[in-house]
Amino acid sequence: MKKFALIAASLFAVATLASAQMNMAPDKSKRPSPPASAQCKFSDGKTITVDYSSPRAKGRKIFGTASEKALVPYGEVWRTGANEATTFVSDANLTVGGKAVLAGSYTIFTIPKADKWTLIVNKKTAEWGIPYKYEADELARVDMSVSKTAAPVENFTIAFDPAGSKCTLSMEWENTRASVDITK
Repeated sequence: MKKFALIAASLFAVATLASAQMNMAPDKSKRPSPPASAQCKFSDGKTITVDYSSPRAKGRKIFGTASEKALVPYGEVWRTGANEATTFVSDANLTVGGKAVLAGSYTIFTIPKADKWTLIVNKKTAEWGIPYKYEADELARVDMSVSKTAAPVENFTIAFDPAGSKCTLSMEWENTRASVDITK
């Protein structure tokens, strides 16, 4: 009987420990590239929400050529942040850089270049980010305009500038700002 009680107590302890470990989700805020979010609210209450991970420059060369050993090489698909792929969720039908995007959940990627970027809106969701192998699931590729920032930007940032039925989506990091207009 004592043996049975000891086995039962041991099994209970193991089950309790396993349950506690399964309920402990990793704290994403402790990552080197913590989670961040941007939202645009249109005048009619409809919204666009972008969730991403915000890497830090940490003195590194961010955008440039492979020979410059840039963290994000020109001409290659970038997950547009760090960790999981960046999400783009809208409860309104939109026009992104001239292309129709229906209300729904998407991931976004970019292809940075010195003089222009390409924004990729992809139907595949819940992806890690890279390597990029989702061409068959692309909804749209649109051009983004590029400019220099007024000062260096340490933390990769996605933001919206709302104006009635239009939001300008912008991405800034290092000394680069890429943007595209989104309308309802």
